[in-house]
Amino acid sequence: MPELPEVETVVRDLRPLIVGRTIAAIRTGSKQLRKPWSKHWETELIGSTVVGIRRRGKWILVDLDTGAILLVHLGMTGQFTAGPAGLPPPDHLHFAFAFADEHELRYRDVRRFGSVQWIASDALVQHAFGESLGPEPVDIPAEPFATAVRRSRRNLKAILLDQSILAGVGNIYADESLFRSRLHPQTLGSNLTRSKCDTLRLAIEAVIAQAIEYRGSTIRDYIGGSGLRGGFQDEFKVYGRTGEPCAACGTAIEMIRVAGRSSHFCPECQKKNPRR
Repeated sequence: MPELPEVETVVRDLRPLIVGRTIAAIRTGSKQLRKPWSKHWETELIGSTVVGIRRRGKWILVDLDTGAILLVHLGMTGQFTAGPAGLPPPDHLHFAFAFADEHELRYRDVRRFGSVQWIASDALVQHAFGESLGPEPVDIPAEPFATAVRRSRRNLKAILLDQSILAGVGNIYADESLFRSRLHPQTLGSNLTRSKCDTLRLAIEAVIAQAIEYRGSTIRDYIGGSGLRGGFQDEFKVYGRTGEPCAACGTAIEMIRVAGRSSHFCPECQKKNPRR
């Protein structure tokens, strides 16, 4: 599933390609995504101009001059790209937003776990997010983060996957951040010292920043908004490297199930359950 660095890359790619363009027509596929599309939304969208595009967590918000929002989630295999309208349509294309100048914004999704919705205002979007999205994992507020982690009896992997604590971190970057901070994914949050919380916080920020620099990670379906692949998969230290030697100590990387997800770690560098 695309995480924050992938979604951020899509947004940055699309910004110069769609901002200032006016939607002239919409083509939709025959199959529904995770959330149903309303034909009424097409009437609202046609004639509106894109004035901005931004990200919140793993969500993409396309701002329109009407004050409405086109809210997009890439799910597991969603691809949100823009280019000339004359390009052959790919398979599994669910939406094509045709602009007045022969360009298109396209949404493709093989597994159809993503969603595209028209929302009447940003206020409604923020209300829908509510408290389900925590702060962005860039310049993380130190005190609230440490408090949330150290008060929790859950393991660190579960905490990092909780979008209400940090918005946008998923399986890949949780594993990479835990390795960078030398913390075992099964370590309980309540067992961390304040110093270890700070180490984890800085590791998350560093991993996310580096992943954005590399345009995210392309493992299967992900491409950026311009159609280019990511490169951070070549920098993985633990994720997807089961049985391979740790770059730091040479010990074989292991994989276990934690918080219902595959979790990759080095058993030597990431000792389990450090005590206060």
